[in-house]
Amino acid sequence: MYQVHDWSEARRLDREGLSKRAIARRLEMSRTTVYRLLALAEPPAYEREPAASLLDPFKGAVLEMLSEDASVPATVIREHLQRAGYAGGITILKDYLAAVRPQFKAARDFGRTSYAPGELLQADWWDTGIDVPVGKGARRRAHGLVATLPFSAAHAVVYTHSQTTADAVPALFGCLARLGGVPAKLVVDNDTSLVVRRGHARPRPVDELAGLLGALAMGCIVLPPARPQSKGSVERTNGYLESSFLPLRRFAGLADLAGAERCLDARGRLDALPPASRRAGGGGARRRARRARPSARPGAGHRPAPRGAGEPRRLRARGRRRLLAAAGLRRAAGVRAPRPL
Repeated sequence: MYQVHDWSEARRLDREGLSKRAIARRLEMSRTTVYRLLALAEPPAYEREPAASLLDPFKGAVLEMLSEDASVPATVIREHLQRAGYAGGITILKDYLAAVRPQFKAARDFGRTSYAPGELLQADWWDTGIDVPVGKGARRRAHGLVATLPFSAAHAVVYTHSQTTADAVPALFGCLARLGGVPAKLVVDNDTSLVVRRGHARPRPVDELAGLLGALAMGCIVLPPARPQSKGSVERTNGYLESSFLPLRRFAGLADLAGAERCLDARGRLDALPPASRRAGGGGARRRARRARPSARPGAGHRPAPRGAGEPRRLRARGRRRLLAAAGLRRAAGVRAPRPL
């Protein structure tokens, strides 16, 4: 067994230019040992062969169980292994699970997700961190409700001065109008302006939001707490706005903020088609890619006003008032009602 100090001395003497014979004579060892010491790139260390474990023949079976269910308890795994002849204890099994289980959980929790056109709309509040003038020398913080379509990454933002339900529901309606359509479901987190949670009951949208979603025939998915990765598309949009929109810009108010953001956003409207089909521009392909229109469409029974090609539908005043009343909103002149895909 070579010693670390022998290896160190041999390398030092070799740097000083001594021959292998001289080094062997000074360190009182053979020249073969000197050659072997100088060939080592790292200090010599004693490495003991690991002893065989009773679990080794069953590690493959353990990995198969984890691939099926990454959170299965060690007691359940041991029970299955004992049927196959495992005679070891649970401690070595738990140590092995602690080493390999995180790989399976990470693969399952952060797997790549694919989306269909018009399937989901993710919405979240964005604190811009800037104060804009509101008149008479006063300034107020600007917030934005960001809505992102995961399929195409198209987004829309409506800016407000607060994050209440009275701000969130009209802002969501404005985002849908800007995107030009109604996706199948809305994805939100547990923000109190959008979701109400009472005790241990399942969280649900606030009444005002539920009214709007019902009028638009949209579903709603409320995410569990502390799961921002489940709405990663809108989180990335927030990061894009913070890093590529806000820096080196000054705003005279919410209208100026919204106008500047719309000029910067060169991405398209609702993701009714995959990119290749959108470029083709075929009307028949677009109609085939749309989902079935909801039977209880907002404003059903009212004839829409004339519109140009590619322009979102406008509801007449009576239909628009009915839609906004269903959501508990006041009449907003000139608001375009989004159309379903």
